[in-house]
Formats: sequence, structure tokens, C-alpha cells
Amino acid sequence: MSGTVYLLGAGPGAADLLTLRAARLLAQADVVLHDALVSPEVLALATKAKLYNVGKRARRPSMDQRLINRLLVRAALSHRLVVRLKGGDPNLFGRATEEIEACRAAGLSVVTVPGVSAGFAAAASLGASLTARGVSRSVTFVTPSVGRSEHASEHWAEAAAAADTAVIYMGAMHAKRVRHALLERGVPAQRPVALIESASSPGERIIRGMLSELPQLTVQLGEGPAIMIIGEAVAGARALLKGAHAA
Repeated sequence: MSGTVYLLGAGPGAADLLTLRAARLLAQADVVLHDALVSPEVLALATKAKLYNVGKRARRPSMDQRLINRLLVRAALSHRLVVRLKGGDPNLFGRATEEIEACRAAGLSVVTVPGVSAGFAAAASLGASLTARGVSRSVTFVTPSVGRSEHASEHWAEAAAAADTAVIYMGAMHAKRVRHALLERGVPAQRPVALIESASSPGERIIRGMLSELPQLTVQLGEGPAIMIIGEAVAGARALLKGAHAA
């Protein structure tokens, strides 16, 4: 017996930002391998599934990707419907390629179900259009973070500096490096910056400032995942009112 693996986007946190397809598949799932940051409200939708936390957290012990691949294949060889539940969207900094290739190598059917990326949720909470007319005609999604076996480089900074709006994932722990790399590539020190922590969740926080202040801004962050948005598009944006997520 072998089943189908669904790489499913859990969105940024709020359960009501899941797609209808994602909610339906969670309700039908036999096994769910989920990221560490998936909310309890989302996991509660998997009413009949066995749940396995295979998540990674920065600077904390985490499961090796090769082991996750093996667990995913093993589960699908003995269950009809297996969900690999990933924060945000599986295809944006979600390590989807490795898991898709592992499933296909094992002869398994694998389907990707998109989700709302944290970058889009952050922009929504900020009240900012990433491509504001007359201000931003280009947007880039980058990360300075690399895997254990990867060699760090600054190629991401070239794309971030060239775009009108840069959305930076997993950048808070690299704040000094991000500031230095962008300033070195001609980004003005006064370029507006917004940090959105735990976007769409009850503990969401927004911190504003300028690129020159980035390391001091990140010190104010808590334990939640944070998205950086850098560009003039965030300068005059007004954050959503408290409770607006439920409207």
C-alpha cells in the first residue's frame, strides 16, 4: 500500500488563513508531519491524524532534512493520505524540492497545496502594498540564511538592493550582516524598515525604523518568527487596527 503526500501550506499562523483545500486535506489526513511553528488551531483540524513535529527552529536542535524525507516516505508507504504541513507556502523557503524529490524517488505521488506566505501576511498587517503605485515597481523575496551544508554568500543582497521593496525571511539573526550588505550596495541608510513578528497571530508586533537602525530594531523582537520589509512602500503604511484580523 502506498498513499499520496501533500506538501501543504499552513499559512503564517492564523487558522482562518488556510485555504479550503488545505483544511479539507487536514481533516482527511492519516498522518501529519508538521513544522514547529504551525499553530495549535491549525493542527486541531487534523482530527484523525497521527501528528509528528519535525520542525526546525533557528539556533535550536532540529531534525535533519534527510531524516524528515525518510519519515515522509515511510509514512506514505503505509498510509493513504499523508500531509507534510509547512508554515507559509511550501515553495517559498520551505525546502519543498528535497521532499518532492524524495517522494518521487520512492515512486510516491506528491502534490503541493499553496498557502499564504508570511511575507504577504506581514504586508497585510502593516497595511502596505508591496508594489505601491509610483513607489515600488519591483519586489524581491530573499533570505541570508543558509543550511548547514551550504556556503554562505551575499547573492541575496544583490537582489534585495536592486528591488524597490525587499521582503527578507529569517533575517533577524543576521541584522548586522543585512545592514552592512545593503549599505555596501548603495541602499540609503534612511530606507524605511518594518519588522513584523508573528504576522497574523495574536502576539503580532510591528517595529519600524530605518536601515541604519536595523540591529537595534531586531533587539526589540521576541521569540516569534519575524519578517523584514525594506523599502519606501512601507514608509506611510498604517497598521491594521487591533482585532482587524477577525473582521
